[in-house]
Amino acid sequence: MRSRSVIDYALARRATLADLFAGRVSSLDVCDAHPYLLRAAKYHGEPTSKRCPVCRGADPLIHVTYTYGDELGESSGRVRATKDLPALAARYSELRVYVVEVCRPCGWNHLITSYVIGTGEPKAKRQHRRAADT
Repeated sequence: MRSRSVIDYALARRATLADLFAGRVSSLDVCDAHPYLLRAAKYHGEPTSKRCPVCRGADPLIHVTYTYGDELGESSGRVRATKDLPALAARYSELRVYVVEVCRPCGWNHLITSYVIGTGEPKAKRQHRRAADT
C-alpha cells in the first residue's frame, strides 16, 4: 500500500505542547477528547509504545484511524484497523486516512498524520435509476 499526500502534524503537536507547558493554554484546552473519540480509542484503537506528553501516565497513547471517501458511502468516517487499510486501498480509488493519538485517562488528543490511499484510478460511475413515469 502506497500512501500519498502525507501530512505530518508533529510541528502543530509540538507547538500545542509548548503552549501548554508555557502556560498559554490550560490542560482543559488540550485534554478535551470527545466522548465518541474516547469510546473509539477504548474499543477500536491501537495502543502505541508512547506515553502521554501531558499526564505521563502508565497507559500508552492510543491511535485511532478514521477513513473518509465518497466511495465508502455511509461507512465514510468509520474507525478502521491499520491492518484493514491495504485491502481498502486496493478496492477504492481514493480514501483519506486520519490518525489521531488519544490518551484515555486525561483526554489528550491530537491529529498526528493524514494521508491518501487507493488505486488512484478514476472512480467507477454509478448508474442512477430513474423513477418510472406513471
